[in-house]
Amino acid sequence: MLESADSFDPSGAGVIIVDQFPLTSGEWIPAHSHTHHQLAWTRRGVLSVAVADAYWVLPPTRALWLPAGVVHRTGATREAVLCSLYLDPAACSMGWSEPTAVGVGALLAQLITYLARRDLAEDVRQRAEAVVLDLLHPVPTLPIDVPQPVDERVRAVADALLADPADPRSLETHAHDIGVSRRTLTRLFVRDTGMSFDRWRTHMRLRAALPLLAEGRTVSQAAHAVGYATASAFLAAFRRTVGTSPGRYLHADAGSTWESNEPVEAHSCSQRPPAVGEV
Repeated sequence: MLESADSFDPSGAGVIIVDQFPLTSGEWIPAHSHTHHQLAWTRRGVLSVAVADAYWVLPPTRALWLPAGVVHRTGATREAVLCSLYLDPAACSMGWSEPTAVGVGALLAQLITYLARRDLAEDVRQRAEAVVLDLLHPVPTLPIDVPQPVDERVRAVADALLADPADPRSLETHAHDIGVSRRTLTRLFVRDTGMSFDRWRTHMRLRAALPLLAEGRTVSQAAHAVGYATASAFLAAFRRTVGTSPGRYLHADAGSTWESNEPVEAHSCSQRPPAVGEV
């Protein structure tokens, strides 16, 4: 167990280096990147990963592939244990150039735990690593983008909604509260976030609901907690934005993959990674 995930030097006994980092409730690891590819997963609790304005919530059934060099922040809404797999880009042909959600079934979870051991014989480790790579399949999940506005007036509205996602105030009321017209606030929201006020609030509410659902709240409870009058309205917004239902998002079969006509590339690693650090 290491003290800091943002200063970890991924060197060790195998091609896939596994280490674990405890996260306390509300703790966020500062923005950083790695020279190695990273697969971020939690065996316990709920993990959150932010890349720019994109945001993933990861229960133990999901992990996130982060290509080398991608700046990201990692945190937890409740106590969690971050398990990080580090893979050398020069030795592993994954072909995923963007952050990619991966399903984690029981076998993959057990293998990650197994590879965290430091006493494995080289041939045993190599066989386990090969199976891990075969089990990495993307799942149909879109990140939830919640761009942060720059204008102080828009930021005041955004901060109020982030503090209380169920805030029922209309666009007109928010505009009045910050001393601008409805038309001005509409224009400023689009300029700063690339989204309308309604779309931004929808994304913000869905992002706030995911940790609640992952912690065991019912859909109805999570929907009401973030400002939806009915569970059906929440479900419709979730499917439209995220691309799947909350149940499938949180408890996806790790065998589920994107539907694609493109051939699936074989995943392989050919050599032990050098002892290099992060930036």
